[in-house]
Amino acid sequence: MKRLTTLIFGLALSAAAAAQPLLSPTELQTRLADPQVRVIDIRDPKSYAAKHIPGAINAPYGSWRGAASNPGELPALPKLTALVQSMGLTAATHAVVVSSGADASDFGASARVYWTLKVLGLTDLSVLNGGLKAWAQAGLPQNDVLATAAASKFQPQINASMVASKDELLQRIKSGDSVLIDARPAEFFLGDTRHQAAKLPGTLKGAVNLEHDKWFAPGSSIFMSVAQAKQVAAASLIDPEKETVSFCNTGHWAATNWFAMSEVLGQKNVKLYAGSMVDWSQDANGLTMDNVPGRTKQLLIDAKLWAERTFQ
Repeated sequence: MKRLTTLIFGLALSAAAAAQPLLSPTELQTRLADPQVRVIDIRDPKSYAAKHIPGAINAPYGSWRGAASNPGELPALPKLTALVQSMGLTAATHAVVVSSGADASDFGASARVYWTLKVLGLTDLSVLNGGLKAWAQAGLPQNDVLATAAASKFQPQINASMVASKDELLQRIKSGDSVLIDARPAEFFLGDTRHQAAKLPGTLKGAVNLEHDKWFAPGSSIFMSVAQAKQVAAASLIDPEKETVSFCNTGHWAATNWFAMSEVLGQKNVKLYAGSMVDWSQDANGLTMDNVPGRTKQLLIDAKLWAERTFQ
């Protein structure tokens, strides 16, 4: 009986110590003194240098991304290993990802870095809900002291169960046994525009549209409550028993949908297609897609995107 009581108490402590996927500013503040907590500020270096959470280490979002030709692609393991080691991360670290908190789209950067860290084997992870904007609005301290950490020897390995590959998606589309969720605004899903690096407008065959900003109050970067998130998921008519693959243009907005379903709602079978529609549309074999417009409309979209690149 005594051994059983000890086991139950130990499990309770473990559960209590488990990292919450979302932390409020005040919740993060109470954890800053813990040496195992590492705040990762993913804003640009200039913004970080001006003012940041005390002790936060700067690792700009771009360092977690692929090349400009396919920015959603997961960087090579050696590059990611060097990055996490430079911040002193280990399997025991509680990493808290902080973005600017500018808007719902900005939240996707936090979610994408969170997903990357989890893919690399870290398990104690959180996002600062509302980012630095919420921290500042709460009147919590900031400074401009550059923070560093002793490099670690952590050797991450890619957890492939969280990553949907192009080849896997081809099979999933043929079999129809997965739910494919397009996180982009409707104009992308419907083929009315495309990402600058994509070859064609449109979406994956059979995909449904669940726009990434549905998890936030309009104009807010604060992720909604669990109860509200359950309502959004129920309204989307997505079958939680089926494997779910989240995608967008470059795996940025899609990371928010992945985070909502996997981390907030606890769905066990959610993957992220990192390269998303840029990767899919660039395939030389001309992979099947839905909502691809006719050639005339494609040319109009091309002209509009060219003008944006040239004159903006």
